[in-house]
Amino acid sequence: MGKRPGAAAVTGGALLALLCPGAGSAVAQDAGPFPRPVSGGYASWTTADAEPADHDMTIAVGEPATGGSVDRAWFPATGGGADPESGAAEIELGGTARILPASDAMPPLTLGGLRLELDGGDDGGSGALYARTTTDGHARELALAAMTADGAAPAVRAGGVTWAGLRASLTGEGARLLAEWSGEPFAEGDPLGRLDVTVGTGSAPSPGPGGSAPPAGTPSPSPDTTAPNGPKQPSQPDRATPSSPAATVSAGDLAAGGEQTVRGAGFEPGEVVLVAIDADTRYQAVADEEGRVSRAFPVYATSVEGTHTVELRSVTGERVAATRFEVRPSG
Repeated sequence: MGKRPGAAAVTGGALLALLCPGAGSAVAQDAGPFPRPVSGGYASWTTADAEPADHDMTIAVGEPATGGSVDRAWFPATGGGADPESGAAEIELGGTARILPASDAMPPLTLGGLRLELDGGDDGGSGALYARTTTDGHARELALAAMTADGAAPAVRAGGVTWAGLRASLTGEGARLLAEWSGEPFAEGDPLGRLDVTVGTGSAPSPGPGGSAPPAGTPSPSPDTTAPNGPKQPSQPDRATPSSPAATVSAGDLAAGGEQTVRGAGFEPGEVVLVAIDADTRYQAVADEEGRVSRAFPVYATSVEGTHTVELRSVTGERVAATRFEVRPSG
C-alpha cells in the first residue's frame, strides 16, 4: 500500500485544538471525582519495542516533555486525580508525541492532549491512553492505546503512587489512525511500548493495593536491597547543608554487575524526585511523609571503572542532592 503524504497535516487552528484541552475535542472528559489530586510527577514512555519502530519510524517529543536515552521520553503530569485505595486514576500529561515516518516525503503524526485513565484493582487493572490529533483538517480525541498492568498492583507510598511496567497496545481506532496516516499495516493489539508512571497525590493517602512498598522507578522496578558487593559504608553527601537535601549510597565502592541503593532526605513529603546516574535521568521516586526517598538500581557489568555520581532532584528543580561511589572491575 502506498504512503499518502499530507494525510495528517496540522494547520494553525487545528494545532490549537490539538494542544488546548477542550478546544475542538469531540470526546467529553467526564472525569469522576478522585480523593487525591495529582500534584506533579512524570510518565516515562519506553518505545524501543513499539510497533512503529518495526516500520523504521521514531517517536520524538515536544516541550514540556523531554527525550531520554534508549528510546525513552518523559512526560510531566500536569493534572488529574488518583484514588490510592483502588489504584484508579486519570492523569493529564504535558507535551506532545510526534511519530516520525521513515520518509521525509510525509509529515509527522502529532499527538497532543495525552491523558491516562487507569481503573486500578488488585491486579493493577487496565485502562487507556488518550490523545488528540488532526486528520483531514479535523481535530479529534481517540483512545490511542489500551493499557495493561500485567498483574502488578500500583505501589503506594505516603503522598504518591507508582504504576510500573504498564504495557501499551494499539486500540482498533489507534491502529486505523496509524495505518491511514502512514499507509503501513497496523493492527489492534500491536505493541506501543511500556509506561512507568509516578505521581504525587497532594497529601498522604491511605495504604492501597500496593501496601507500603516503595514506588518503583523506570524502566523497571528493583527491590530495595543492599548492594551484594563492596563494603557497606555510607558515602559523604555532596552539595548538602543541614537545611538542604542530602544523598547517600549503601556502598561506597562495589564491583561492576552488582546493585546499588541511593537514599535521600530533606525533600518535601509527597514530592516526586528524579534519580540521575552520571547525569542520565533513569528513575523516579516519591518522598515519604518524612521527606525521604530510596531507590535501588543496577550497576551494569559494562560500567566503567572509577567514580560515578548519583543525583536526586525534585521535579521542580528546587531541591538537589548528589553523592558518588566507586566501581571496581567484576571478579
